[in-house]
Amino acid sequence: MRLPYCIGLTGNIATGKTTVGQMLQALGAVWIDADKVAHRMMEPGGKVYKAVTQAFGPQILGHDGTIDRGKLGNRVFSDPQALRELESLVHPAVIEAVEHQIALSEAAVVVVEAIKLLESGMAAHYQAIWVTVCDEETQVARLMQGRNLSRDAALQRIRAQPSQEDKIAVADLVITTEGSLEKTRAQVEAAWAELNALLVAGHET
Repeated sequence: MRLPYCIGLTGNIATGKTTVGQMLQALGAVWIDADKVAHRMMEPGGKVYKAVTQAFGPQILGHDGTIDRGKLGNRVFSDPQALRELESLVHPAVIEAVEHQIALSEAAVVVVEAIKLLESGMAAHYQAIWVTVCDEETQVARLMQGRNLSRDAALQRIRAQPSQEDKIAVADLVITTEGSLEKTRAQVEAAWAELNALLVAGHET
């Protein structure tokens, strides 16, 4: 059985990864959002729920016993060691679940979106790395509007991450998203057409 062509889609917070992932899904790719996989893993009864609650205590829980991602985010984004601890608990389980989904997929192209795609080692065997980028002010505006964060909280999350340049350095494709959706879509559609031509040529050889 031929395995899918795997694109690792990454970029720092609020740089448009999900928008690009949705565009690729509309074009025919299977899109796996690793952040959503992590959400499921941290739900009560999920694979890492117990480990995360034991590590960070009841103060990260909501009244219904679920992990409050806002409270957890406030904790880990202000403490690099806590962030590393959380990632060490969550990443292995997420990688295992994503690899399982890829193995079951019959699609020609699978896109895996993950903010820590490179740092976690998830993309070690993927065929391509696509990176979304935009300027910091665009990130701040998106976080303030989309997540109702203060400017200081938005900057804290942005600056807790590795620089965009680290991701750009290993990218096979860089998609700039600070312009209009139409400009982003044009970049995605052009890259998709080029990829399909490559895959067709590969099948013919």
